[in-house]
Amino acid sequence: MKSKIVFAISLLFGLMMINSGLNKFLNYMPWPEMPEPAMNLMTAFMESGWVFPLVAVAEIVGGILFILPKYRALGAIVLFPVVVGIFLFHAVLEPSTMPVAIIILAINLYVIYENREKYMPMIKS
Repeated sequence: MKSKIVFAISLLFGLMMINSGLNKFLNYMPWPEMPEPAMNLMTAFMESGWVFPLVAVAEIVGGILFILPKYRALGAIVLFPVVVGIFLFHAVLEPSTMPVAIIILAINLYVIYENREKYMPMIKS
């Protein structure tokens, strides 16, 4: 039962990340209303010419990996910097939407915790 719940949450999380990444390239969903400082930051990311594509590729690749049970641990690590960025963005610039950011961070951290044994060879000496 636990594995089915984890798969369902991972599927939804992965699809959400893939959707977010694709939207950065294809612009098929309008951006929500944001406070001016948040909009200024997003505009700067877009105008840089490289930040948005980099984040989009990480979201798409990480989302695909996150869905596949064999590669979920890798997907969680690929997405972790993006998720921390999402969390900090909402914490600092758009606190009214913090519940969603907390849920996203919690899902990512849970998967990292559940797969901690896969990361141990990288940090053991």
